[in-house]
Amino acid sequence: MAITSGRNFWCLCSSVLLVISTSAQAETKLFESVQVTPPGEYTFGIEGPAADLDGNLFVVNLGKPGTIGRLPAGGAASEPFTALPEGSVGNAIRFARDGTMFIADYKKHNIFAIPKGATEPAVWFHSDEMNQPNDITIARDGTIYASDPNWKGREGHIWRITKSADGTVQGQVMSAPRAMGTTNGIDLSPDGKTLYVGESSSGQIWSYAINGNELAAAKLVKAFQPDTVDGLRTDVAGRLYVARILKGTVALMKPNGAVEREIALKGKEPTNLAFGGSDGKTVFVTQRQGGFIESFRTDQQGREHCLQRGRC
Repeated sequence: MAITSGRNFWCLCSSVLLVISTSAQAETKLFESVQVTPPGEYTFGIEGPAADLDGNLFVVNLGKPGTIGRLPAGGAASEPFTALPEGSVGNAIRFARDGTMFIADYKKHNIFAIPKGATEPAVWFHSDEMNQPNDITIARDGTIYASDPNWKGREGHIWRITKSADGTVQGQVMSAPRAMGTTNGIDLSPDGKTLYVGESSSGQIWSYAINGNELAAAKLVKAFQPDTVDGLRTDVAGRLYVARILKGTVALMKPNGAVEREIALKGKEPTNLAFGGSDGKTVFVTQRQGGFIESFRTDQQGREHCLQRGRC
């Protein structure tokens, strides 16, 4: 049996603690992105990331258009979750407070719903007047806001979709104080009073005050180069995370448009992002270049993560 002196034992313990501390710091280093899944899992249309309460991440177009893949919590490879009806192709996924998954189908102008614990999508809303929809976000009361770009016309709208007391779902284009460009990424402020909209054609991020079916008080938050913005998300501090497609970064900025940092990514064509992980502080990014998912840690949880847990 080996005998260790008290002094040597203290030194050994100190060394072990130093190694553990250094390792923990390396694992939790903020804003350093790493590739999570293998390249080629998803098609060129990789989009729509959203995480459920159990930490599973859901992404559209696994292997072929019209599918939805699932990346299990802590996993390094995606697996099939479900498929949309023939001809439908998802572009965005969001979760409501009750765990219902909503999917924007830009091909057939639908929004599908999948109840918590189920896998079969059902049409929740449809309109032939829609160009797409492209991206969606969900308010505390269940109201869905959907961006609806007209790519050829380089213009777009925002739809407000609600479920009435009798169970019917109504949707209409929101009035706005200005002509919008190609509306794309969309999210709400933590208090639900402000809607942020990215316009891909101009590269601009705009904010609007929500007044029923009216968008008011239009304000230019930030102007990036044209055609370099895609999906966006907000955190509980009200900051915006913008996927800079073709730039290979995520711009993290304050509500006033001041950019705090540009987070460098592994791929150069990020399409969208979502908060997940057990604490809601892991940001997952979908990469069109390579068809994979990468992630980085941040210092605030996402608005949706907080909302799903009934804390916001």
